[in-house]
Amino acid sequence: MSFVVIEVMKKINFPRQCPGCGRQLKVKILHCPSCSTEVTGLFELPLLACLLPEEQEFIVSFIKYSGSIKDMAAHMKLSYPTVRNRLDELIEKIKQLEKESNML
Repeated sequence: MSFVVIEVMKKINFPRQCPGCGRQLKVKILHCPSCSTEVTGLFELPLLACLLPEEQEFIVSFIKYSGSIKDMAAHMKLSYPTVRNRLDELIEKIKQLEKESNML
């Protein structure tokens, strides 16, 4: 997923779950704003799109800081253990999303 997609998702509060039943939404139509080509189907959202915007921001920052928890802690003005705990929680959430995706 590109950073442009992440930026757009943050601005429009990209829906991830059905407001009726709470299940994960899927993409049905992809549209090119340049030439108006549309591709219709049933597409899974990329795993990162299933995360909350702040979780996506954490991942992007983590990559920018070369995966250094120490540097992330300094950047976020948090303790190393706090950042480590957030990372561990995010890892568990990603594993759960992968598990749910494989069950569909």
